[in-house]
Amino acid sequence: MLKTTKLITTNNFKLATYQKGSPQSNKLAIILPGRSDTKDYPHMRSHVDFLATKGYFALSFDPPGTWESEGDISIYSTTNYLKAVKEVIEYYGNKPTLLVGHSRGGSMAILAGTRINEVEAFISIMGRASYKTKAFIDGGWKEDGFHISKRDTPKEYAEREKSFKLSFAFVEDSQQYDMIPDLKICNKPKLFIAGSKDVLVDPMKIKQACELSAEPKQFIMLESEHDYRLNDEMIKKVNTLIEDFIQKSS
Repeated sequence: MLKTTKLITTNNFKLATYQKGSPQSNKLAIILPGRSDTKDYPHMRSHVDFLATKGYFALSFDPPGTWESEGDISIYSTTNYLKAVKEVIEYYGNKPTLLVGHSRGGSMAILAGTRINEVEAFISIMGRASYKTKAFIDGGWKEDGFHISKRDTPKEYAEREKSFKLSFAFVEDSQQYDMIPDLKICNKPKLFIAGSKDVLVDPMKIKQACELSAEPKQFIMLESEHDYRLNDEMIKKVNTLIEDFIQKSS
């Protein structure tokens, strides 16, 4: 367990968090990692640190069953990720909440943002707005019954690579979620960020999701690949976009 990690116990999970700012703040920000990603990736930490300077109590957490959070990988699912977001908000007193997520975390920001009352605004960075499609399934996943998700590790970690064996049940759980109908009627401030060089999540699909969404909404095309966490300047750029969104939404 990293020194910067704080474990919290919600109703159903024991979650490893990276957090900054005062827990007494009257506003909460949660930064959501992508599929098989960790709270300790540089973009997650940077967004947490940045939002803490803006008066938020900010945190990111490893989803249930992954990295430093407790539980077997079998409990890692969209359903449990959504439940964990809700329970983290409850754990900190149901404060007005901003959600920011990247990739799968961006999808979770949309899903939780449209369904949880305490979420006042959300930012989806390169995240899908629907999983009722086969486009995101890696070849052979269904036939094999599982997919090995290999992830590089943050520099603080002793091991240089981490692998997760995701069963096809993860896909089947995800496919029940289509956030487009909720986006069409959700009147919370929302920002969609796409990457012009993203080959994992079609930037035009993200733009389309924004166009279908109710106001207030904003779409930004970032000159970036999907893994902007590998580019310090791009991480700073995203922080600037987050700040602009906060100012316009307040």
